[in-house]
Amino acid sequence: MPYFCSMNKNDLFIDYENCIAPWLGKTTKIVDYHLQEMFSANALDLTKEQMIVLKILHEKDGINQNELAFITLRNKSSLTRLISKMERKNWISRNKSKSDKRINKIHLTNSGRSIFQKTKPVIKKMIETIELNISKSEKELFIKILQKIQTNFIKP
Repeated sequence: MPYFCSMNKNDLFIDYENCIAPWLGKTTKIVDYHLQEMFSANALDLTKEQMIVLKILHEKDGINQNELAFITLRNKSSLTRLISKMERKNWISRNKSKSDKRINKIHLTNSGRSIFQKTKPVIKKMIETIELNISKSEKELFIKILQKIQTNFIKP
């Protein structure tokens, strides 16, 4: 195990170059930046967060807003702002549930379906770039490690 902390309790030393978190954070920022650049280069006026919502609704149209907040790991007010912006772009519609008027069901519009289809080649290219020179076994190991990291935050 790498040396992370000094033995002197008054001087906590962290070897950031050998910790996962900084590498994970930096890599995420690089991927986010390049994804946004690719969207712009392909005349797609959307964000990663909007694309994620489109993907979820493509898979499960008519999801309720609270469930969408949970799936996207966004707080309700942040998701409401995102949904409002996407509604103004006519990519989604928000409808009151027939059984409970307090619940909003979010639906993909035809325009939303169209923009989602246009993201697919961009996402495919991004995945190819990310996975370039990475073997199948390395990819499988990396996914297992990421799953363990996620589990570390879910444990009671």
